[in-house]
Order: sequence, then structure tokens, then C-alpha cells
Amino acid sequence: MSKLLNVIAACLLLPVSMEAQDYSKYYQNLPVEMTQVSRPVIPNRGLSINAVGGVGDGVTLNTEAFRKGISMLSKQGGGRLTVPAGVWLTGPIVLKDNIELYLDKNAIIYFSPDKSLYVDKEGKSSRVEPCIKASKRKNIAITGSGIIDGNGAQWRPVKRGKVSDVEWNLFKSMGGVERQNGTLWYPWELKSGYPDIKDTPEKQEKMRNDLVRFTDCENVLFEGVTFQNAPKFHVHPCYCKNVIVDGITVRCPWNAQNGDAIDFSDVNVGLIVNATVDAGDDGLCMKSGKPRANSISGCEDILIQDNTVYHAHGAFVLGSETAAGMRRIVVRNCRFSGTDTGLRFKSGIGRGGKTEQLYISDVVMADIKDEAIVFQCDYVDRPAGADDKAIPTFTEEQKRWAPNFQDIHISNVVCRGTRTGIKAAGILGLDCVHDIDISDCTILYDKTPQQIDESTAKLRLSNVKLLKNEKEKTD
Repeated sequence: MSKLLNVIAACLLLPVSMEAQDYSKYYQNLPVEMTQVSRPVIPNRGLSINAVGGVGDGVTLNTEAFRKGISMLSKQGGGRLTVPAGVWLTGPIVLKDNIELYLDKNAIIYFSPDKSLYVDKEGKSSRVEPCIKASKRKNIAITGSGIIDGNGAQWRPVKRGKVSDVEWNLFKSMGGVERQNGTLWYPWELKSGYPDIKDTPEKQEKMRNDLVRFTDCENVLFEGVTFQNAPKFHVHPCYCKNVIVDGITVRCPWNAQNGDAIDFSDVNVGLIVNATVDAGDDGLCMKSGKPRANSISGCEDILIQDNTVYHAHGAFVLGSETAAGMRRIVVRNCRFSGTDTGLRFKSGIGRGGKTEQLYISDVVMADIKDEAIVFQCDYVDRPAGADDKAIPTFTEEQKRWAPNFQDIHISNVVCRGTRTGIKAAGILGLDCVHDIDISDCTILYDKTPQQIDESTAKLRLSNVKLLKNEKEKTD
């Protein structure tokens, strides 16, 4: 026992420092004044998960080792918990104040397929615990160059029309059940033998949660790590202030249900730079729910720059929730290749809000499946298995929360290959899409140059070239 304590004490004295980053270089020549991010301050103290009983053999469950390591550092005032090379099987991880979770390059944190590990023990949540969570914490970070894998195939439903015969048979080989005449598969009663946590697959599907969800936190850093295969969303700070995302990779199958990559939900002061995304749903997404008293509401002062998005439903996305507003957001110097849509502004009755001072510039796109730029005001969220032909109805209270896309400035966009160049429609009788400036853009389209409902959407186009993508002649 004394030998183990000596090892732990030695680890606690390991020098740790978070190298200072000059984030001011990203804030040069901005079109609007913004508050700049600052890096979290983590105490100069370190501990390896090996020292608290962790075993990276891919078999041993390390939930307790993560809890113990974080608790030990927390009692010292915080520090870095290092995850060395290995495969670290675990249940949920909960971060505390002044904690940095650091992954070495050959470290993989792999979340257990045992769904019962994630059930809220107090029964207060309608969903399971996120794989990694923090609530009302300050100075927290996930850094390094390893991989965090949410093992999402154990949670996500699969639509038959989105997979090949080979893939479909692989899912069925896991067990599970088919619904809706064989067009939908649920990971239910799997051959792995782990227990289900609800009495129907449909109810269990609604329980799935995010890979990383931080709520009501301040001074947050995601840096260098690969986040993959989330049960639902991947990197999801909510009601947080001063959030930095720098150089991370987010990836999951292109058909992963609700596989959002980076979602900022009601974030004040944020930076997303040097990220690489290849995901099953939205790529770089801003969301805001209805205003909360005494809390952060809306997204504001967010700079998004030098990012790459491969597959995603939308590369840069606003919504669908925009109720508390979007203010002072700048997107520039990004590249999108192979997304369904490029710049996507989506919301609907009951979840819409006002946008102010949004500037998007110097974006290059190629092979965009649907629209390069699209404004949609009738978006309705439909979970797997829902009737996509049902006509929604709205109360008068919901109608108060109509989208208000305005004061948006898009310039210097080049897109080669998209079905429709620009598409926009508001809601008759409501001023949902107006004061939108699109200038100095070149879009090579395959089918339709623009599809703008001028009775409900007011866009100002200046020096916008919409060119038909003629097939190149061959000998």
C-alpha cells in the first residue's frame, strides 16, 4: 500500500502546463467587434490513470479509475489526468473544476456497451448520462491526440435506405429488431447480452445522449483529440461561456442518426478553429433554446475559422433552435467538401429567433449534394420512425417564436457542384427572411440556379455568378 501511495505522490508532482496560445491572431480584421476567448487555467499538477488502478487492456472497466483520478486531482485543486497508450474501457466520466483530461496519441477511451452504466441513478433525466459530462464547472479541458469513441452503434437506430445490403446484414448480425416493414433497425436485445434499459426499443432510442455534453460551464477547451461514434451529438457545450475548440477531429458514419459533430447551444464567447469534421448530421452548428432567466441565452461572439467539413447534412448551420438569438458570429476561411448543404439556416415555428451581425466570407465548397446556401423556416424535427408526411400544428404561443433571419452578410463564396445554388423561403404573413446580403460569389450548379420565394424571402444579391455546370466534353 505504501509503495502505491509513493507512486501516486510522485505522479501528483509531475510538471504539467498548458502552453499559451496566441488566439489573438484569429481576431484580426474582423467585420464586427467581438469578445476574445481566453485559455482555461489548469494547475501545474499531473496524475496518470495507471496510478489509480486504471488498466488499458480493452477489457477492464475503468469507470472507477477515472472517478478516483479526477477526485484525487480535484482535492488538490485540479490538474491533468493523463490517459497513456492503451484501450480504456469505461462508463461515464464526470469532470470537475480545474481538470484537464489528456490523451496520449495511442490512447483510446472506449465507452462500454453496457447501457445500464449510463442510467441516471437519481431518475431525474429522461435520457442517459453523457459519456463525458460536466455541469456548472470552471476551467475544464479535453486535450491531447488520442481518440474518444462513444460506441454509438450500440445506441443508434438505422434506416434501411441509408445502408448497403452488406451493412444492413452486419447490423442484423448484432441482434436487434426491425420495425416498419423492415425499413428501420433498433439495437434491441443485442447478442452481446447487455441488458436493455427500457421496455421497448422506441423508448430506449429516446434515451440516448451525447458523447460530450458540458452544461453551464465556463472556460472550456477541446484540443487535438478525435471524437467519434457518438450515441447522438459529439461535442456539445450548452449554456457555456468562453469555449475553445482547436484542432479536433469529429467523425462518425455518414448515416449515423442525429450524428451532429460540433454543436454550440447557447454559447457566449467561442472559437472553433482548425477542426476536421466528417459526420452523420450537422457539422458546425449553432443552436439556441428559449431564453432562460439568470443564464446564458443565445449564441454570441463566436468566431469559426480555418475548418474543414466533409460529410454533414449542413457544413455551417444555424438552428433549428434559434429562439434566444444569434449575435456577432463570424465564419471565414473554411472549406466544405461533400456536404448535403453548405450554408444552412434552418428553423421553424415554435423555435425561431433573431439573428444579428452574422458575417460569412471566404468559404470554398465542392460536391454539395443539395443547396450551396439555403434558408428554411418550416423545419420540423422528426425522430427515427416518425411520420414524415404528417402536417404539424402550432399553438398561438408557438407562433410567437417564428424565425427571423436578418442582418446576415455572405461574401466571397466559391462552390463547384451543387443541385441548387441559393434556396430561400419564409412564412407567408411573417417577416422571416429579410435584409440578407450575398455578394461576390460564384456558384456552379447542376439543376437550379436559385429557388427564392420572393413573397416571403428578401435577399440582396450583388455580383453573384450562378453558372450552369456543363459536363466537360470528352473524346
